[in-house]
Amino acid sequence: MKAIIVDDERLALKKLENLLTEPIEIDIQFEEIRTFQDPQAAIEAARNETFHLAFLDIEMPEINGFELAEKLMMLQPHLHIIFVTAYQEYAVKAFEMNALDYLLKPVRVRRLTMTMQRVAKTMVSAPVGDSATNQEMICCLQNLHYIDQQGEVQFFPWKTLKAQELFAYLVMNRNKTVSKQTLIDLLWPEYDTVRSTTQLHTAIYQIRKIIKNLGLDLEIKYKDERYRLVWGDIKLDVEEWENAVRDAPPIDSHTLRTHLSIMAKYPGGFLEEHSYLWAEYEQERLQMIWLSHASEIAEWYQSTEQFTEAILLYQQIREKLPGMEDGYFGLMKLYAMTNHPREVTKQYQILTEKLKEEFDVAPSKELEQWYQQWKQGRDAR
Repeated sequence: MKAIIVDDERLALKKLENLLTEPIEIDIQFEEIRTFQDPQAAIEAARNETFHLAFLDIEMPEINGFELAEKLMMLQPHLHIIFVTAYQEYAVKAFEMNALDYLLKPVRVRRLTMTMQRVAKTMVSAPVGDSATNQEMICCLQNLHYIDQQGEVQFFPWKTLKAQELFAYLVMNRNKTVSKQTLIDLLWPEYDTVRSTTQLHTAIYQIRKIIKNLGLDLEIKYKDERYRLVWGDIKLDVEEWENAVRDAPPIDSHTLRTHLSIMAKYPGGFLEEHSYLWAEYEQERLQMIWLSHASEIAEWYQSTEQFTEAILLYQQIREKLPGMEDGYFGLMKLYAMTNHPREVTKQYQILTEKLKEEFDVAPSKELEQWYQQWKQGRDAR
């Protein structure tokens, strides 16, 4: 892959370039990364050289990131755009321009890894002669988007955040009827009846229009003051992933690849990036399924003495679920087994401080008892 980064701030330019050249948890290598402080120079380069990916700052003098994206896309329609900015309010416009992703400064390694996972998924080409046989899929893991018939990741062209949230809520409650009043209370509680009803009707109209324009096999039906999103011949990533976990064979050396493939299809929590309060229960439910599956794989690694792989997986559990003990406890046991006492103590201290600071609680009785017994065993030697 060849990429360009355009940012009028030299330090921001260099930092992102360094992040992209550091090893991250995705199999992407850049043949070349070109950096530009001058947008005009980037346009000139695009006239003479093919690029696959563009990271564009939005706030730039003379030509802003949106204008630059339009000019680059005219030269190279295949180019995938990722906007990078310190201002969150540009998110809606960025996705309206069908950007692949939107990164907030300062860019974090974990967030960039998610972006590059999306890039990897998008850059995988459909088989030759079979470009229109993929089944479309609505995606709610990490954020709301969809995959078209060519297998490309696409973002919905929402005009308002409320329409996006309403659609997400209807997707979560697909094929169920939801009362008009429930939707109003959820999304427009501060408005009077007339205004909230108008807002609801406007959002429903927008959703229906987008569904029709995109040709998605979905339909919103209304009857007796209740709405229902009728699900047609279209996949949902949450269902696909959950079914895959449920139907997976027992873990062994022959099925390990299948289990790792299933793990890779869980890029993030349910609507994680949107922070909808009503989605928290579903987020927690799916997190527990992911945790159970990841823990089974880690335990298998441990049982077959593949300690490095087990440690990496427990570190991943800790990163995805930093407020839960499982990742820390798994690492403590592994480090104890492999005779790394300092790491055992370090994980215990990190967990204790985090639980105290964020939740004002102590580690569980089980973990505390295990740690004290381990410590006494060390002191007795």
